[in-house]
Amino acid sequence: MTIWTRSAALLAATAILPSIVSSVSATPQEGEGVAWEITEGLTTEIGPRIAGSDAERRAREWGKAKLEALGFSGVAIEPFKTRAWTRGPEHAQLLAPYTQPLAITALGFSVPTPDAGLKAPLVYFASLDELRAAPDGSLSGKVAFIDHAMRRAQDGSGYGPYGDVRRRGPSLASGKGAAAVVIRSAGTDSHRNPHTGVTVFAKDVKPIPAGAVSNPDADLIARVAKRGKAMEIDLTLLGKPNPDAPSGNVVADLPGRDPSLPMILLACHLDSWDLGTGAIDDASGCGIITAAALAAQKDGRTLRTIRVLWSGNEEMGVGGGGGGHYAAIHGGDRHAVAMESDFGADKVWQFRMDLAAENEPLGAKVEAALWPMGIVYHGGDAEGGADVGAIIAKQNLAVIDLGQDGTHYFDLHHTPDDTLDKVDPAALQQNVEAWTAVLKVIANEPGTIGAVAKD
Repeated sequence: MTIWTRSAALLAATAILPSIVSSVSATPQEGEGVAWEITEGLTTEIGPRIAGSDAERRAREWGKAKLEALGFSGVAIEPFKTRAWTRGPEHAQLLAPYTQPLAITALGFSVPTPDAGLKAPLVYFASLDELRAAPDGSLSGKVAFIDHAMRRAQDGSGYGPYGDVRRRGPSLASGKGAAAVVIRSAGTDSHRNPHTGVTVFAKDVKPIPAGAVSNPDADLIARVAKRGKAMEIDLTLLGKPNPDAPSGNVVADLPGRDPSLPMILLACHLDSWDLGTGAIDDASGCGIITAAALAAQKDGRTLRTIRVLWSGNEEMGVGGGGGGHYAAIHGGDRHAVAMESDFGADKVWQFRMDLAAENEPLGAKVEAALWPMGIVYHGGDAEGGADVGAIIAKQNLAVIDLGQDGTHYFDLHHTPDDTLDKVDPAALQQNVEAWTAVLKVIANEPGTIGAVAKD
């Protein structure tokens, strides 16, 4: 929604502030501890949950049992088939001008090298734009290395432009004739942990082996390149696409007092990459939304039904995944607002909203509820996320984004370091309290909740 001044709507909202924030005080409440219980349980009892795997199936079954035990209604696993990918053996070594081992991981949808590996010249590109400028065919029989300069940002905004090195770089390198591609990991850490993630090959481009090295190893390659000596790499990446793989969503409701009103949809994703145990990405998100839904109904049922969606295959669900399947199955259900938690477990510090102009008083109530927690309104579009994007687009839903501090998120994202010890229980609970405050407002709103009209 557009930024409003602190007008009569906000002043009126602050008058009801005590009732809005009563559920987010430091006193114990229903749902407190649930976020940690879910995050700990998924990472300990299931662990890595890559899409299409037996572990993802077990996670769905675990999630269904957990939501039923917590008192949700209509808990269901909704299976679908998806395009996924399976990791294989992988290693890399710089052969010339110096022998150096490289910490590498394959990217999702990489195709395999020969079983014995690939030995080829390594050509350094300082950026994606530099690779774009390379002549067509100039990389025939060679491996491209693509560098970049991702920096920390509290809102995680660097992931968009610098993540394109991972998302688009391999396809671009293949179009220039490369036999394979290696990139600097899309991450902000200085640890020797490579970051995985999906890549996308254009329809008219041949898929090639694609991997990411850790930031220290990327620094090493950059230093060697500056010496002006020819480089050679020995690369083995044996992961391969897994078409028509089984996945599925878990959906559950907390019924509201008035089933005729459009519901509130809260989403997270159940799958994870396989290098860590998926604690911040995204077991914590499932814990946050579930605990908040329960806490919002601590004093009785909310006016509107609250639905939680634990989505399958978000990580590799390019063009669909669990979010697309949800929209296909539930496109006829009536939704009012969609929200998603998929940016780790650090504290919420800002929020964005996409609400119709006539819902300005409702937006003011949300702002008033978050104000005492130091969570402030920021301009810009509220987007929801991959797990709710399809249903938002289909029904033009209102969206509220609760923005977590992402300063250190890309230290851990898609790495072996995505483990439970990185989750601060106090910060996790602050997320629950922020979500609860918002739900207390929007799930008890009797009037129409709409989004800004799209052109």
